[in-house]
Amino acid sequence: MMQIDMAALVPGFNDPVHDAQRVFRALLEALSRPGSIVAIDAALPNNHAMRDALAHRVPLAAFASLLALADYSTPVFIDGGNAAFGDALRFHASAPLTPNHSEAAFAYLGDAAALPALDAFSSGEPETPEDAATLFIRVPSLTEGEPLVWRGPGIEDERSVAIAGLTRDFWQQRAALTAQFPCGMDCYFVAGGALVGLPRTTQVEVN
Repeated sequence: MMQIDMAALVPGFNDPVHDAQRVFRALLEALSRPGSIVAIDAALPNNHAMRDALAHRVPLAAFASLLALADYSTPVFIDGGNAAFGDALRFHASAPLTPNHSEAAFAYLGDAAALPALDAFSSGEPETPEDAATLFIRVPSLTEGEPLVWRGPGIEDERSVAIAGLTRDFWQQRAALTAQFPCGMDCYFVAGGALVGLPRTTQVEVN
């Protein structure tokens, strides 16, 4: 078993039960209102130690979300060999780390411009669509990208969403997965202390 560097360990929630509940509710809100920016900061106590330890290495929204969601039964894939992030999830959430995309229940992807192929992750089976991976993708901005039209449950008519840093190839791969519903993946795009949810039911128009 890999050793954890306790001296460099990133602090977890101040109140693990209540903080996790707040973050979980924020994540549900993000998926129920696709394309809306949801601030995870508002769901957390003013944990300066956590923020200082993360600095610019991992968005607070991604760290808090995975602390709230992951446990001993949910393998997590973290790209880029971010040891501090992995150690914190192993220590605070008892989450196992996996180097294999296909085994991951959750994945943190730190470079939106260099994502692995989406079909490397589990998209579930028709009988067990809940087994699909959930992706947390770090992006440079939630508002400064090319506007794309999103449609589907939780959106009245349509919504223009301008997430920066994602390639056309990503959106094309994601459109192919959408056609396999109920299989597919739920995604969160994270920047700083906020995120945008993209459930598998949302159609994204790519010109």
